Amino acid sequence: MADKASTAIGKGALQTAKHSPEDPDSGHEALVVSEVQLLLAEKRTSLAALRTGIAVFVLPLSVLSILIATSRYYTFDHVLPFIIPLLLLSGALVLLGSYLIIRSVMKMHHQDNLIGEIKKKHPLIAQFID
Repeated sequence: MADKASTAIGKGALQTAKHSPEDPDSGHEALVVSEVQLLLAEKRTSLAALRTGIAVFVLPLSVLSILIATSRYYTFDHVLPFIIPLLLLSGALVLLGSYLIIRSVMKMHHQDNLIGEIKKKHPLIAQFID
């Protein structure tokens, strides 16, 4: 019994999803909504890259703060062979984190501009896009 009801609901959903021949704009609206969904998915990916960039950027700062806090327990001359590669690696991580952050912010700005253009072109859909 439940299978018949779900099949009927599924068929009704498919019928409403298809655009009717009398309304040529319904297929166009579906395309615009799909385009906005794609842009929002790309924006979500950019936010994930931003989160990763922040984590990569913060890692060297936390390692250096631990080294500074424990600096009275070692002499700089004895640990110099370890500190130089660590500082180089930390610098590389800061550069990588900065690159990821800047790139993701630029991509999000571009995606916001594209969504704004869609809102201008399609005022009926603009009320649903925030």
